[in-house]
Amino acid sequence: MLLRPRDARGQAAGSKARDARSSGVGTRDVGGRGGKVVLETERLVLREMVPDDFDALCRTLQDAEAMYAYEGAFSDAEVRAWLDRQIARYRDDGIGLWAVELKETGEFIGQCGLTWQDFDGGRVMEVGYLFERAFWHNGYATEAARACRDHAFDVLGADEVFSIVRDTNEASLAVAHRNGMRQCGALVKHYRGVRMPHLVLSVTRVERDGVY
Repeated sequence: MLLRPRDARGQAAGSKARDARSSGVGTRDVGGRGGKVVLETERLVLREMVPDDFDALCRTLQDAEAMYAYEGAFSDAEVRAWLDRQIARYRDDGIGLWAVELKETGEFIGQCGLTWQDFDGGRVMEVGYLFERAFWHNGYATEAARACRDHAFDVLGADEVFSIVRDTNEASLAVAHRNGMRQCGALVKHYRGVRMPHLVLSVTRVERDGVY
């Protein structure tokens, strides 16, 4: 696999993420929707989450079937910690998992965004997604993930973006493949006492521009 040094790439993309946040590039305030809007697609709005999103977030994070890749539903405390972590990421990194809303109704249907993850001795920018089960099988995850991929390349200046997916999570793997990603590695995470093999997939800007 062709990988440039991650520390150098991470610093460059991280600086652009912070610049985008501080300058307002790619964001605007939308009254009544809470946090700043980062991206819009044909059907979706991606915005920063706010504390008032707790109840909506619980619909996904406390659904055992939706959270099977995490070995079960979260407690209230775990949901709050998850939400607080995203808000801290917006402040510190300029990126994070963003709320995904239906453009037509404003309904909160899940999360998708960009986060820094550890891989192969460095850190990489990951496209992550997690949707409420009632909205599966509508193409929303693919639509949101593709927009996040393009935001990483076109706004933040990333050369390569990744998704790190549990090897049994076929639905999330399918989204990564539709996002133009191919496996470039593997790792094992340990969570709730369970050993969880994960596949690491990626796509470069050159691949996106040349094929997708």
